[in-house]
Amino acid sequence: MASTYTTNTGIEKIGTGEQSGTWGATTNTNFDILDRAINGVGAISLSGTTHTLTTSDGSLSDGMYKVLVLGGSPSGTNTITIAPNDAAKFYAVVNASGQDAIFTQGSGSTVTVANGDSGFIYADGAGATAAVGSLSPPTDLVNDTTPQLGGNLDTNGNSILFGSSKWGVLLDAGDNDLLFQYNGSTVFKIASNGAVTSADDVTAFGSP
Repeated sequence: MASTYTTNTGIEKIGTGEQSGTWGATTNTNFDILDRAINGVGAISLSGTTHTLTTSDGSLSDGMYKVLVLGGSPSGTNTITIAPNDAAKFYAVVNASGQDAIFTQGSGSTVTVANGDSGFIYADGAGATAAVGSLSPPTDLVNDTTPQLGGNLDTNGNSILFGSSKWGVLLDAGDNDLLFQYNGSTVFKIASNGAVTSADDVTAFGSP
């Protein structure tokens, strides 16, 4: 009985009674394939505008890496075809190639990893109609009703605006005054020493 191979990773399954005296080499290759598929980080050099990421049966190949670090000198947006189209794959992608990368496998959906970005993608291995999807975390704060920060929020010299109300808050980097602006004009500010200045009279209510 001849060897067969696993669909997604190309690991060789030795046939019964086959490879007497040589099965050790095949087994060692299988271990190397597993090692690459579980934790391998591969540098993928791109050129031109197309690249094929292949998982080969029974031998080490670039399509087996778990993490793909895209580099090289592509001449434009590079379309990366995951092959074969019946292999289900999961990749972490780091795109440092200088160009956007489009991942495809069949006639189904594709995923673009922009230059300088990273993300998690998967290919469903559905054959001719295979699709590529993304598991990257959402960055849409508008529809996230419970956003949370993991650290301090740096405004990077920009204002905090309140929708269409024309109100905004801005830090004056020159003297560290906190400016409250309406329609672009400062109407109230708090100085770094605690002094309060208003563009108009200040009216207070209630007991001191």
